[in-house]
Amino acid sequence: MSRRPAAPVVAALALAALAVLTALVVAVGSAPFAVDTAVRDAVLEHRAGLGPAAKALTTTGTGAVPYLLAAAAGWLASARALGVTSARALGVVAAEAVLGAGQLVRIGLRVAVDRPRPPADGWLSAAHAASFPSGHATTSALAGGLLAWALLRRYPGGPGRAAAGCALLWAVGVALTRVVLGVHWASDLVGGWLLATGWLALALPVLGRALERPALPVRPWRRNPRIG
Repeated sequence: MSRRPAAPVVAALALAALAVLTALVVAVGSAPFAVDTAVRDAVLEHRAGLGPAAKALTTTGTGAVPYLLAAAAGWLASARALGVTSARALGVVAAEAVLGAGQLVRIGLRVAVDRPRPPADGWLSAAHAASFPSGHATTSALAGGLLAWALLRRYPGGPGRAAAGCALLWAVGVALTRVVLGVHWASDLVGGWLLATGWLALALPVLGRALERPALPVRPWRRNPRIG
């Protein structure tokens, strides 16, 4: 009996959970869940002194850093191409496309749901646009997941697993800063993680197969005998 591929199952579970969570968010309108309120209250009570570190870490979850990490992932994942520059460039472009397409899905979902952010009196950082799913949580999970996948693909041993774990811990840390800074509900982070998990589970097998294709041979230039 053949085993069912894990990636489609993970994608289906993550996206189904995201659909349920999104439906619940829409159903309650602007009201947060009880767990959101409880987490926010606990964080506001115990976050003294965490503000500067949270602000520093949260800046790495947006802007150029995630795209640099995705580029590094594409470069590492295409290392089997034996140093062919064109194959490495393809890996970088493909990884950036996975991140960029995931971002478009996230923006579309955010606009459609249009969930208000937590009350601004608890913010330690500026924020804009709607709250669900968290942009920082989604983006860092996509970039960290891409990098972790590439590291495990390139270095399947213990050092590769340790480095992949660090990439995922960075993504989790970035997401948690959004609750510490008071600009997101906890369920916003869960939505971002589910979206990123489902998207990567769909995209990474395709990306892996594309990078395993042999590079086209470069044919030497031949002199046209008619030209002389």
